[in-house]
Amino acid sequence: MKSFIEHINEAEYDGRKVTLNKPFRSNDKKKKFYVYVKNEKGNIIKLGFGDPNMEIKRDDPGRLAGFRARHQCDTDPGPKWKARYWSCKFWEKGKTVTDLLDSVDICGNLLEASRSGKNTHMTHIEDRVIYGGVKGAREAILALRSLRDMLAGKVSSSTDVTEKWDGAPAVFAGIDPADGKFFVAKKGIFNAKAMVYKSEADVRNDTSGDLADKLVTAFNELKDIGIKDVIQGDLMFTKGDLEPESIDGEKYITFQPNTLVYAVPTGSDLAKTISKANLGIVWHTTYKGDSFESMTASYGVDISSLKKKSSVWQKDAGLGFKNLSGTATLTKADTEEVTTQLSKAGKIFQKIKSTTLNELENNPELASKLETFNNTLVRKRERIENTAKHVNDLIAWFDKKHKAEYKKRKSDKGKRDIALKNENEMKFFSKENRKNLDMMFQLMNAIVDAKLIIINKLDKLKEIDTFIRTKKGFKVTGSEGFVAIDYNTNGAVKLVDRLEFSTNNFSQDVIKGWER
Repeated sequence: MKSFIEHINEAEYDGRKVTLNKPFRSNDKKKKFYVYVKNEKGNIIKLGFGDPNMEIKRDDPGRLAGFRARHQCDTDPGPKWKARYWSCKFWEKGKTVTDLLDSVDICGNLLEASRSGKNTHMTHIEDRVIYGGVKGAREAILALRSLRDMLAGKVSSSTDVTEKWDGAPAVFAGIDPADGKFFVAKKGIFNAKAMVYKSEADVRNDTSGDLADKLVTAFNELKDIGIKDVIQGDLMFTKGDLEPESIDGEKYITFQPNTLVYAVPTGSDLAKTISKANLGIVWHTTYKGDSFESMTASYGVDISSLKKKSSVWQKDAGLGFKNLSGTATLTKADTEEVTTQLSKAGKIFQKIKSTTLNELENNPELASKLETFNNTLVRKRERIENTAKHVNDLIAWFDKKHKAEYKKRKSDKGKRDIALKNENEMKFFSKENRKNLDMMFQLMNAIVDAKLIIINKLDKLKEIDTFIRTKKGFKVTGSEGFVAIDYNTNGAVKLVDRLEFSTNNFSQDVIKGWER
C-alpha cells in the first residue's frame, strides 16, 4: 500500500505505475539497487547503482570518509538522476540500508506537492487523522458527513464524487499557452523542463514501444476535438487492447490497462460505441493558466464542449451527483449506520488531546512510520481490531527496528547514534500519547466503517463492471476507489477499500495487465 509520501512521488514507467525516488534491491545481479527517477528531460527512467559484489561498509569511519571524498558526496553528489547521487545516499552517515529501502527521498517533493493548484497527491481519508492534525481529523469526519447527506438526497452538499479509474498511462492534452499549439504529454508536464509532444515525431523521438503507440494514437485522435486549456485523464485502451471474454456465461468486451479488468456486455449500446473507438480515455482534471508553471487545477472536465467522434470513447470521471442530488441512494438503514459511526467518531475525536495529533502533523517522518506499520496489517488483509494491542505492537515494532539497526553498527559511535535516535523517537510514546494513540486508532476505525458503507453504495452506481483476472478465472471486484471533492476548497481525499485493494495488488494469484 502506498504511503502519503509515495503518492507525492507516484509516476509511470513503461506504462506502469511506479514510485519515484524509492530504491529497491536488484534481482538481476547487474546492479545492487535500482530506483525510478525523473531525468533532466522530465522522463521517468530506471536507474541502477551499486556493485552487487561489494558491501556497503559505512560503519568503518575510514571507508566512509574515503568513499564520500572520492565521490564528492559532501560537495557535489550530482543530480538525482545520476547513480552517484544514490550511491552517496547509501554511504550516508547514520543511515542503514533498511532505512533507505523503507523510505522515499522526499527532498523537494513536498514543496512540489504543495504548490498551489497542482493535482499532485491525495491521502486516504482515514490517514488525514495521522497527517493532518486536529484540522485533518475534523475534515475527514465532515467530508463523510457531506457524502452521507448527498447520498441521502440532500441537495445543498458542496461535496461531489469522482470514480478512480485504473488506467495507464496518465495523459495530458490541450493547448500550450506559449505558442497556441496542441500537445499531448505524460506526467511531468509541470517540471521545470516540461516535455510536451506536438507531433508524432516528438512522441517517437522521446518514447518507444507500446507507450509510444498509445501516445501517437492519443495525439491523432484528440488534436481535433476542441480541447481548450489543459485536461488530464487516464488512458483506458487503444484498439488492440479490446478483447472478447466470456465471464460466468456472459459475453463481454473487455480492456485491462493495469490490475482491473473493465467489462461491457456484448451487444449493449456502450459495447458498440467502445468497439468503434481507437482510443478510450477518462478525464478527471482541468488546468488553466498563462503558462504551465502558473496553471492551477480544478477537479472535473466539461466534456460536453468537446467534439464527439466515433473513434474516441471519452467520459469524465464524475458520477454525476450534481445532477443526481435529491435522489436518495442510501437507504434509511444505511444512513443511520453511517450516522452512528460518525457520531462515534465525533465523540472519540473530542477526547483526543490536540497535542498528540499536532505532534504527528509536525513530524511527517514519524507519521509516515505509523502509516507504514498500519499497512503491515493491510498487506495481511487485516484490520485493526484491538486498538490497545495495536499501540503496544506499534511500540514493539519501533523497538525491534531500533535493535536491528543497533546490531548492524560496528563502531561505538554508530551504536551511540542509533541509541540516541531510538531515545528521541520513543519519547513520543509517553503515557498520555499512548492513550491518545489508542483513541486515534479507534477514530480511524470509525471513519473506515463509515467509509466502507459509502464505498459499497457508490460502487453500485458505476457504469462499467469490474473484475480481476486470476489463475482460476475472473472474479468480481469493486472499483479502484473514489475521490471525494469539496468544491468550496477544491480539496480532495481518496475513498478506497484498502483490504480489497491489497488483495488485488499483492496477491500472486491476480494477473496484471502488463504480466500477460
